[in-house]
Amino acid sequence: MPKLLRIFITGLIVSFLGTLPLGTLNIAAMQIAVSDGIHPAILFAIGALLAEMVYVRISLMAIDWIRKQEKIFRILEWVTLIIIVALAISSIYAAVNPAVHKNFILSSTLNRFWLGLTMSALNPMQIPFWFGWSTVLFTKKILLPLPGHYNMYIVGIGLGTFFGNCVFIFGGHFMAQALNANEHVLHWIIGGIFTITAIIQLWRMLKKKDGFEKLGHPEEITHGLEDRFAEKRN
Repeated sequence: MPKLLRIFITGLIVSFLGTLPLGTLNIAAMQIAVSDGIHPAILFAIGALLAEMVYVRISLMAIDWIRKQEKIFRILEWVTLIIIVALAISSIYAAVNPAVHKNFILSSTLNRFWLGLTMSALNPMQIPFWFGWSTVLFTKKILLPLPGHYNMYIVGIGLGTFFGNCVFIFGGHFMAQALNANEHVLHWIIGGIFTITAIIQLWRMLKKKDGFEKLGHPEEITHGLEDRFAEKRN
């Protein structure tokens, strides 16, 4: 297999599998698909993947700078938690009020592309996730510090994230059609998922169960990464 194709497929597979565990962005994409339709959800997913691609590029080119930005990442963690709690509250509010049919945050007047870009940019858990996987690929000589390698890797990551979000977008649309008039049931389900996600996020922050402490010790990240896909999205 050609080297660049291998790098592209590796980035695509890792990103696709990392998108599948329940998290803030994929559940938000699903709810947008349920409330507003597939096209706005696709725009949201594209915005989210662009922010992620920028994060990956930064993690590849400015590793030393990233290691020194722990305070910024801690602030972003709290911002992310506030967003998740707000999403949970708005979903539950839509579930308990028959007159409300949409999550008032995700269905705001803000263009879905910019909403996805903003929410993804405020999600700092992508950084240790991709820092770790890139370290593994560098160690195994699969990824080399060459512009062509970086470009194929990032394109694969973007497509993998997009395909993973499409699973939730089209899955949510199918669920909405299957439940037909019971849209409020979906709001309860999605609100519950956001609530659980917020609890997990808070627990990780209080217990420091994340990858930021290990950014200064990349060798620690290489162990057990296959079991940590969920950290990418939550």
